[in-house]
Amino acid sequence: MLKANFTKYTLNLTEERGTSRGWFTTKDSWYIQVWEEENPGIIGIGECSYLPGLNPEKLESYEEKIAEVCDRINESEYWLSKGLVEFPSIHFGLEIALLDLEKNGNKILFDTPFSQSKKSIPINGLIWMGSFENMMEQVDEKIANGFRCIKLKIGAIDFEQELHILKSIREKSKKIELRVDANGAFSPAEALEKLTRLSEFNLHSIEQPIKQGFPATMNQLCRESPLPIALDEELIGKFTRAEKAKTLDDINPPYIILKPSLIGGIKGSKEWIELAEERGINWWITSALESNIGLNAISQFVSTTENTLFQGLGTGKLYTNNIGSPLQVIGDEIRYNSQLNWDLSGL
Repeated sequence: MLKANFTKYTLNLTEERGTSRGWFTTKDSWYIQVWEEENPGIIGIGECSYLPGLNPEKLESYEEKIAEVCDRINESEYWLSKGLVEFPSIHFGLEIALLDLEKNGNKILFDTPFSQSKKSIPINGLIWMGSFENMMEQVDEKIANGFRCIKLKIGAIDFEQELHILKSIREKSKKIELRVDANGAFSPAEALEKLTRLSEFNLHSIEQPIKQGFPATMNQLCRESPLPIALDEELIGKFTRAEKAKTLDDINPPYIILKPSLIGGIKGSKEWIELAEERGINWWITSALESNIGLNAISQFVSTTENTLFQGLGTGKLYTNNIGSPLQVIGDEIRYNSQLNWDLSGL
């Protein structure tokens, strides 16, 4: 008989981090643990990660829903496929926990060259919002560490200064792949002009230039922009296959970006990938600031695909009290070092 409980855990960032939604120093996660009553020594663990202002779930009822999930499991009833459709991060947490239990609780969720420590995954270097000087310091650090792809979060400081940062990077290197993420910071009226100016720096793409929820405007931008657009927040809250297909058909973007905690975990990600590839739309995956429990699951899932783009999986060093894991970032790649052990003592 399956049993379950959960633990709340507050992750402390190494320093204050900023996005267009504000600044924060901590982030909460809830860990679901599942085990067979007759074999309590083998435990599967999954992470339910919550980002205020981004998750479609409501924070005031979030822990209550996780408790309900665990109660239902303890009563021999759970509904992963249907009952958690509108709770994507909780779906992901339970999905990981059950998969981990199935694999004997050793955190090797998928048997791939990555999980066997034979192959790494290329990742982008993320430049957080900050002052001009702070962002340039981050850029110099990423270049020194050998990152071939750099992603800047923009929309917090003066746009001219952000253009200056991009110009400075291009002066340092013509080869670095540059991505920017506006997190919906541009107004529809100004978006095309800003995209045109950004395109002068030979950027790979821009994530979510305007807020989600305006498909006709986004479609027009995708058609007219000299800079390829990637949908990110636009995917959140699309729970059915029909809704997902309609989003892609209505907007027809060059790229989509998948955050499993926000789109229904591995199951939801697979559905988006299938629909995107049917339409010739490319994709990559990023973490949503999960701890190493969630990051490990996302990384191993990516390793089951044939996607060769730079992934957004370099968030493991953001926290002072992250869960100890075999994940390592070396240069601009993430790897699973099977010589290292998991440290779950804090849970």
